[in-house]
Amino acid sequence: MPTLVSSCKDPGIHPKAVEKAKKAIPSAQCVNRASSLLKAVADPTRLRMLAALAKTELCVCDLSAVTEMSESAVSHQLKVLREERLVTFRKEGRIAYYRLLDNHVTVYKRQFWDIELYPQQPKLVTQ
Repeated sequence: MPTLVSSCKDPGIHPKAVEKAKKAIPSAQCVNRASSLLKAVADPTRLRMLAALAKTELCVCDLSAVTEMSESAVSHQLKVLREERLVTFRKEGRIAYYRLLDNHVTVYKRQFWDIELYPQQPKLVTQ
């Protein structure tokens, strides 16, 4: 078993801080759900699809043209987004039109794009 090396000057545990931190950790079910959701949106193609669907509903053919991917590949990505409850669809005849499930997805998308607004931290130069 590996030995943990502590970098603390005072290696004592701070019980109040540990208890406060433990209470902040969500349930395993909640952590697993969040992890699954983050995996779904971690894919650049799916993020582009979500951005497009935030503007208008689109059928698979339209999404194929937008993403420059095959209809089969688009359908596969939509399946992942449906399973994570990020998109839904309505059928009109034989054509399914996809859209974001609800407003919470738009909020996620906005937060993802806001990441670009923050400047990168400058790197420290050491001599």
